[in-house]
Amino acid sequence: MDLAAIYLRDIIDTFRRYRRLGEAALAQASDADLVAQIDDEANSLAMIVHHIAGNLRSRFTDFLTADGEKPDRDRDREFDIVNPTRAEMLAQWETGWSILTGALQTLTPADMTRTVHIRGEAFVVAEALNRSAAHIAYHVGQMVLLAKHFAGPRWTSLSIPKGQSQAYRVGTFKQDIIPLPTDLKPRA
Repeated sequence: MDLAAIYLRDIIDTFRRYRRLGEAALAQASDADLVAQIDDEANSLAMIVHHIAGNLRSRFTDFLTADGEKPDRDRDREFDIVNPTRAEMLAQWETGWSILTGALQTLTPADMTRTVHIRGEAFVVAEALNRSAAHIAYHVGQMVLLAKHFAGPRWTSLSIPKGQSQAYRVGTFKQDIIPLPTDLKPRA
């Protein structure tokens, strides 16, 4: 297998892992937690989801042929969302991830060295994918932190729990250590 094929497979897996991690964090948040802000300047879980969805829609609609910052995107408004329902928020999340998934499914290893544009700036496809994965990781990390904060002692670890590193043997690093929940219903 060539390097471009290995990279493409890995970046797709990376996006999948961050999606599942975000969903696992949301699953542990109550409906009230979704819109709670820890201070006036902080983003809520719903704001972060709205922003991720808007970013994915903009970047990956017509990924190889149109600028990644679509003219109809209003990034600043992505942080104005105040009180969506869980269903509305998850619908936005699903839409953004579906657009990303559709774009990734069309890519071939040969596409990794093509050029795409974001706000008029040229990026090699692999570079644009790395930037997007880093952006998603940044915000999913925020989601996990907020959901963990709100859940308190009800939190179920999404990685190796504190003090349990020795329980994980050599050869498990590539695996998802803790199975991530697939049920997105809120915890009581």
